[in-house]
This record gives sequence, C-alpha cells and structure tokens, in this order.
Amino acid sequence: MRMYDVITHKKHGGALADDEIRYFVNGFTRGEIPDYQASALLMAINLQGMDGRETATLTDAMLKSGDIADLSSIPGTKVDKHSTGGVGDKTSLIIGPIVAACGAPVAKMSGRGLGHSGGTIDKLEAIPGMQTAIAPERFCEIVRSTGLAIIGQSGDIAPADKKLYALRDVTATVDSIPLIASSIMSKKLAAGSDAILLDVKTGSGAFMKTLESSIELAKAMVSIGIHSGRRVMALITDMDTPLGNAIGNALEVEEAVKTLRGHGPEDLNKVCKELAAYMLLLAGASDDIERCKALSEDAVSSGRALDKLCAMVAAQGGDVQTLLEGFAKAPVISRFKAAGSGYITHMDAEACGMASFALGAGRARKEDSIDYSAGIVLNKKTGDKVTFGETLATLHTSFSDKLREAEDLLSSAITIGDAPPPAVKTIYAAVSENGVKIL
Repeated sequence: MRMYDVITHKKHGGALADDEIRYFVNGFTRGEIPDYQASALLMAINLQGMDGRETATLTDAMLKSGDIADLSSIPGTKVDKHSTGGVGDKTSLIIGPIVAACGAPVAKMSGRGLGHSGGTIDKLEAIPGMQTAIAPERFCEIVRSTGLAIIGQSGDIAPADKKLYALRDVTATVDSIPLIASSIMSKKLAAGSDAILLDVKTGSGAFMKTLESSIELAKAMVSIGIHSGRRVMALITDMDTPLGNAIGNALEVEEAVKTLRGHGPEDLNKVCKELAAYMLLLAGASDDIERCKALSEDAVSSGRALDKLCAMVAAQGGDVQTLLEGFAKAPVISRFKAAGSGYITHMDAEACGMASFALGAGRARKEDSIDYSAGIVLNKKTGDKVTFGETLATLHTSFSDKLREAEDLLSSAITIGDAPPPAVKTIYAAVSENGVKIL
C-alpha cells in the first residue's frame, strides 16, 4: 500500500477502506509517513469528509495507538462525561460527585486548559495538596472506596491523536467534524468507561458556534461510541454566555462547592443536574429520566454529593478545609462598572474568557503557569437590568497592570440595550442512537 494512493482515493471523494485508515494512522504514529503526506490526507478529509464507518475506524485506530485504561477492577457501570469546553465550565466538579452519590462509579481522566481558561485538572490543582498525577492502581482504588476520582491523563493515551492534532493545528484542518469527533472520542474511549455522556457546547464561547454544527458534532461522536460498543449520549448546552458566575480556577471551585450546597447560580445548577441525570440514565440507575433527575436533586439536597467531593479531594491529598471554607483571594480585586443603563442584551462568552486569561487565569503555552486566584466573578449576566455605575463584574488578579486589558475585553463583551433580550435556553437538545430530541 502507498500513501500516495490513499491520498488520491480521498481527494476524489472515495470512502477509505479500513486497512487504508489503519495504514495511515499506524504509519504516521511510527514516523514512517512524513508530515507532508499526512497533511495532504488531512486536507482531503477536511474537504471531502468521512462517513460514519470511516470515522469510527479512524477513532479505533487512534485509540489503539497507545494505552487503554483497564477499569475492570471497579464494580458497576463506569460512567464518564466529556465537555467540548467553554467559559466557566466547572461541571465535572459538580456532576461527578452527584453521580457517585447515587451509586454510579465515576473514574474520570481530564485535561489541562490551553487558552482562555484552565481545564478541570487546573481547577482541582487550585486546591492545596491536590494530587492529579496518580498511578492507575491507586486511581482504581480511590474509585472503589469513594466512588469518584478525577485525574490527569496518564500513560500514553492516543499518541496518534497528539501527533495528528499538532499537524491539524498548523495546516488549517482543525475544523473538520470527523477529525474533531475522532480526536475527542479516541481519548474518551481509551479512558475505559462503559458509558459516556457528551456535553457539546454551542454559542460564542464554544468551539462550535451554531446549534446546527453542534448537533452535527454530537451525532458524529455518538455514532462512534455506538460503533465501539459503548453507551453514549450527548446534550447540546448553551455557551453563548459564561456558565455560572465564576471564571477562573479557585473561583470556579468555590462556585462548585456553593452549587453542591444548593446555592449555585440558576443556569449552572440546571445544566449540572440535567447532565447528572443523563449520566445516571446511561449508568442504569433507572430507565426513566425523570427518576434520574429526582435522584440527582436528592443527592444535592441531602448533602451526599458534597460529601463525595470532599471524600475524593481527601483521598487525592487535597485540603478539604480550604475546599469548604474558601481560598486565599488575589491581592488585587477591582470592580468593573456599567458605562450605561438598560438591560444586558448579550455577553460574549469567549471575550469574557479572554478577559479572565488576561488576568492570569489561563495559559498560552503548555509550560506556562496559572494564577489560581485570578479570574472574574460576574455580578450581572445576560437579561439583567443594570444602572450606570453598577458593578457588572469583580476582577481578581495578582498584578494591577493586567486590569486594563481585562476591562477593555469586558467592555467589548457586554452589550447594554434598552429592552430585555429574549430568554435563552440553557439546554437545547439530546442526541442518542435514536436521533435528536429538541428539549
């Protein structure tokens, strides 16, 4: 087989055979296929697309290029969640404990953030002493004893994806649904869980900006999961406005605890309980989604979900007292005030995330450090009425010279108009092997 022929086949719109796809992935991972030929095939895929069978085969080849987690020592149906990312997205810190409190084990591998916000691992590492680099045996032991563990990706998970993504990033081939779906699902499937719920964000702060493209991505990922013999569903959730009020690592952990105490922001609370209910559905806690929602509600109201978070943090070496009583605040705290009166008609989530990044809450390169105390707390959000001089957001940073850029970004992010905007849904649709259900 020649790579030239594989490229030609896809260039002319053909569906690649399974052996062609595996030849490409294995050869590129081993360094036998040069970057220029891999780039040519990636561009052909970007332009011509892939069908469901091709995408599933690509995913399988990528996940088998490295380690696959063995969770067989953990009893029960292991359930995981993946978010396509967004601003203020601290859902894993909330729904993991809720689901575990209902008896479904959650063995989750998460990543660090790159760009405008920290990832789940960055948020957890804001907790003093918290260990996220844990050996597989200890990881499984923690899940068996507490029902929940969240760690960074260990071993050599999907090395083909790492190499391919680096190439996609510099060849303008990131925005291909089959390539996005296979990248995400190769890592999720390699993490070893039996069931996976996908939280696909849509809007200004999401990778997929429109509902249509978000549904298309969700359908592709669900199809891959079903082809792989896993139970997989997706929810399409809003990311046109930041989720919750806190943006920034320690600030988001505090908001997660507040939500588990039953006092979180309405949008965050709703999304998390819905996500948790669908995770419980996939885990087999009940075959009735309304019953799963009731279980989710009870886990929070009874305090059992917060207890699960504390148990996980303690088992991973974290300071539970800081978790419950609050983190040290940034030395510089400034109020961002309204320049006019009216209603907030739009709040660009991505620009809000970039403002938090400007304050020190994110990283531009993997080796950069994060200021865990930095970030933003939104005092007002889309739809709220505001008056001139009223505080719209509270900015936290370690350096006062970072405030100006963050304030400029927030100014561009927030639009104030004379009339309130139409109400925005927080959850748009559920995608399963049975199709798309608008919620």
